[in-house]
Formats: sequence, C-alpha cells, structure tokens
Amino acid sequence: MTDPISPLPGSERPDGWLEPGKLNVQLVYALYLLGFVIGISTIIGVIFAYLNRGKAGGWVDTHYTWAIRTFWIGLLYGVISILLTIAVIGVLLGIATVVWVVVRCIIGLQKASAGQPIDKPLSWWI
Repeated sequence: MTDPISPLPGSERPDGWLEPGKLNVQLVYALYLLGFVIGISTIIGVIFAYLNRGKAGGWVDTHYTWAIRTFWIGLLYGVISILLTIAVIGVLLGIATVVWVVVRCIIGLQKASAGQPIDKPLSWWI
C-alpha cells in the first residue's frame, strides 16, 4: 500500500513564496515596486533577498545578488538626490533613480519568469 499523503515519485513540491526560488525572487521584485507606495515593503524585500541568497543556487542566486545591489545602489542614489535637492539637479536625479529601480525590477521579473539568470548581477547599470 502506498501512503496517500506522500508525494508521487519524481514529483517535486512547488516552491513557496517564502522559500528560496522563482516565486520568492518575484516576491522580492514586487515588494521593491510596492515600496514606492508603502516604503517598508522594500526593506522586507531586501531582507528576503539576504535570507535566501546562496540557498537556491543556480540562476536564482544571480537574482538575489541583483536585487540586493538594486536596493543599496538605489538607496545611495536616493540619498545623493536628497542632498542635491537644493539645486534642481537633485530632483532630476531622484526621477532618474526611480526610473532606474523600476527598470531593474522589470528586467528581473521578466528574467525570473522565464527562468533565466541575470547576465551581470554585479553591474551598476541596467
């Protein structure tokens, strides 16, 4: 007799939202984008990225590295933008920072959905 609760041989349990993997990477990017409305969600996203980096391996780890760098570089650009708001250049740099973060999140979401790695996860550019 077989146990009705045990999974069938060869079938994998799908990864959950909080476990390292495709769904968690997509959640991190979604939290980053939601951060423009609810600021704390970005912090939650980077915590998920730090907790799960190195656990999934393969293409997923490139996404965690990309997401963590997106957070820190975006924060750096944001602070510089705030410091330069006395000059008009700070407002323009702030808009450019928002666009940069959104584009990186969209690229990450597209590649994660396709199961592809980020080509240059350590890059400062898009």
